[in-house]
Amino acid sequence: MHADLSRSTFRPERHYSAVVAQQGRVQLDADLNEQTTIQLHQTRALAADLIGPHGGPRDAAGFRIEYVGGKHEIDTLLIHGGRYYVDGILCDADRPAAGVPVTEEEAEEAAQEPPAHWTYWDQPDAFRDPEKPGDRLPSPAQTPFVAYLSVWERSVNAAEDPALREVALGAAMPDTAARVKVVWQVLPLSLAQLEIEETDPSKEVVRAAFTRWAQRRAAPSARLAARSERPDHADEDPCLVKPDARYRGPENQLYRVEVHEGGEARDATFKWSRENGSVVFPVDELDGTWVQLASLGQDDKLDLDVGDHVEFVDTAYASRLEPLPLLRVEELDLPGRRVRLSAEPAPGVGRLAHLNPYLRRWDHTAGPKRKGRTTALRGGAIPVTEGSGCPWRTASRCTSRRAAATAPATTGSSPPERPPAVSSGRSTRPAVPCSRGRPVSPGTSPRWP
Repeated sequence: MHADLSRSTFRPERHYSAVVAQQGRVQLDADLNEQTTIQLHQTRALAADLIGPHGGPRDAAGFRIEYVGGKHEIDTLLIHGGRYYVDGILCDADRPAAGVPVTEEEAEEAAQEPPAHWTYWDQPDAFRDPEKPGDRLPSPAQTPFVAYLSVWERSVNAAEDPALREVALGAAMPDTAARVKVVWQVLPLSLAQLEIEETDPSKEVVRAAFTRWAQRRAAPSARLAARSERPDHADEDPCLVKPDARYRGPENQLYRVEVHEGGEARDATFKWSRENGSVVFPVDELDGTWVQLASLGQDDKLDLDVGDHVEFVDTAYASRLEPLPLLRVEELDLPGRRVRLSAEPAPGVGRLAHLNPYLRRWDHTAGPKRKGRTTALRGGAIPVTEGSGCPWRTASRCTSRRAAATAPATTGSSPPERPPAVSSGRSTRPAVPCSRGRPVSPGTSPRWP
């Protein structure tokens, strides 16, 4: 997750059941976060053991899918409310209850109650756009497809959800804690992508093909090896940082290396941050290449400078996991809290205020190949020059901690090479087939008790 963390210490293979606080000790964010993760891991493991890989309650199972097509209206899916569990993760498809109208105008607007179900186009975390051909549903008569549920988690900060900020602290103060959100998306998948050649396959064939497809997506696609050098004579005088030490910062650094554009190694790019990608700047207004920000940062460490590369982000962009070119800061207007970017952000991103756009700073720059820099960038990101285990997936990441000049780099496991901790998504089974214009049946999803 993109959060200002000192490190991430939870390791399921260690089988810790609790974090025990001791008197007179320093309290760290890593201890509190590990306790939360231990409890969440235990709860989800218990749910998965009892329910299985996927399933819902007998009388309140959610995600019943219906296909709705027509000659004059765009095709859609109806997603019925209820609860469903994927690998122990709770997914709630119920629509939020409408608020109580206060004024007569609001009462008139609320006269027409919203439907009790979501649709493919208005599901809360998918952000599908009818204007984009790639988002439209295939025609079942020409291209049979299945509808599947993708479930994953992402972090949410105060820039994306201003309600998280404590207003009593004032706008000049930094935010407090971040949040982790469960994201579910009902998406189409053609039979061709499942490598099914039959025109009217049985449900068993579709389920088996979907299981193989989901297993391929869940498998790690790349690995990261991180290492730092321990300065000579570090044990003799640990308080003295030698001039040739690689890391001299007084604070913890959680380096984040994240795949920006996925694909084969020759096409993939990545980006990295010293702050785990947590340095963000809420956007107040966008005017061409000029962006007005709510703040230019708290200090010289967490601010923006000319030459920095930033990602223009909003809620929809963060949920779709689609890479866009990183932009370079070309000019700063400090009194006006404005920055000029190297190009105008992509259309459709950051134009809607309710999606809370913001800039995310990354720390790589173009320049000589030394001290973490690269000779050339592609789309604002660093090309992968050597790598295997393809294809690489967008948003897959690894983290590496730097604590002090005398401490080695840690990636959270030994040996230091480990798979990305976050994959691009999880998928439920069974997939629901839709072919030859027939309505979609609920399928045989497990229900309990």
